[in-house]
This record gives sequence, structure tokens and C-alpha cells, in this order.
Amino acid sequence: MSIFTPTNQIRLTNVAVVRMKKGGKRFEIACYKNKVVNWRSGAEKDLDEVLQTTSVFMNVSKGQVAKKEDLVNAFGTEDQTAICKEILAKGELQVSEKERSAQLEQMFRDIATIVADKCVNPETKRPYTVNLIERAMKDIHYSVKASKSTKQQALEVIRQLKETMKIERAHMRLRLLLPPKEGKKLKEKLKPLIKVTESEHFRDELEIICLIDPGCFREVDELIRSETKGKGTLELLSLKDVEEGDEKL
Repeated sequence: MSIFTPTNQIRLTNVAVVRMKKGGKRFEIACYKNKVVNWRSGAEKDLDEVLQTTSVFMNVSKGQVAKKEDLVNAFGTEDQTAICKEILAKGELQVSEKERSAQLEQMFRDIATIVADKCVNPETKRPYTVNLIERAMKDIHYSVKASKSTKQQALEVIRQLKETMKIERAHMRLRLLLPPKEGKKLKEKLKPLIKVTESEHFRDELEIICLIDPGCFREVDELIRSETKGKGTLELLSLKDVEEGDEKL
């Protein structure tokens, strides 16, 4: 809800402020609480769900709207939606110490959850619990970065944890179906990308069941598409390595 008071003032309540200095001036936008982080992580796509108003302010708390000439001088445009997006992406989120602490704690937990979901102990092929990953993150003194997405930071955490514990990305199990004409040649090109070949059969086409690192998935997919001109297929059987007897996810 907003109340319009004289010409250049807008009063807003329950607001999260994102601030940016540019061209010697300070600019602010008024957002809904908890929505800025969602926008930056990609979880929220609708700008209207993030911004309380598309107006750009000099000072949100005082309701002082920025002048058009100041916007043009600083951003090269008076398109307030475009300016809001730039401030949203690059600006500094103003939150209380209590809110910031709660936000970072939640992000810490989310990062640990992603790591636990994507990784296993390479010796046992079993996943780690979220609590164990959290303890390991504290042991390496991992510091959460509010400006980075949890997915990006989870990859950083995995790299750092490899130095102190036995952990690796869970393999993807794939079924590859390759046409007989291209199969043999393509199999040689795929070898460096395959971690383990579980089975290989040739009937009307070459069928390979294999494990790969998740980071190689796109490369394997593109290689099969281009080399077989769309005749070959790739099927994802499971996202996780599981020990025999465990539930397959």
C-alpha cells in the first residue's frame, strides 16, 4: 500500500530498500521484504512481486522521488523499470542486523542442503546428511555471501570440502542409444567423459549404460546430438549413485 503526499513524495511501509550510488548521487528502490534475494537467485521472475513501486527514490524512508534529470545523468535513461532492474541487480540491500543474520543463516542451511543432495562419499556411495555438511562447512569457516546464489556457493563449498573430506558429486546414470553407423566412432569420443561403463549391448543399435559426472552431461548430450544428427538418444536413469539395496533416486 502506498499513500501519495505532495507531488514528489511517496510513503511506503514494511519495505526493503536496495541502494546504489551512481554519478555522485544516491538512488534507492522500495522492494517487498524477502523478495530481493529470491529475484537475485532466479526463484522469482515477476518484477511486480519484488518492487513495491517502479519509482526510483533519492530517499525511500522520506518518500523523496529522484528527479528525471538525475536519472538520465546517472543511468543514461529515464526508463524507471530498466533503472530499477539495474539497482536490483547491482545495488546494496539495506537490512537490519537481525534480518541479515537470519537471511545468512537460512542461506547457509540451503547451501548445505544442496551439497548434501548432490554429493556422496566416494567410498561408500552413500549421501551425507545436511547436518554433517553444515558441521563441515563450519569447520572450514565457510562465509556465506548474500550477493551470490545458493547454487553458485554450493559448488564453491564442494570444491573446498574436497580438501578436508571424502566427497564428490554423485554420478548421473545414463542410457545411451547410438545408431550402428556412428556408434563405434562416437563411443571413442565419449570415453573421456564416461566415468564407468556398466553395460554395453548391440542389437539394432548400440546401448550403453554408464555413469558420468554431472558437469559432463551437457557435453555428452551435445556430442550425441551433433554426431548422430538427432538419431541417437540419451536417457537419464538416475541422478544419484546409490549403493546396492538403497532406494534409487
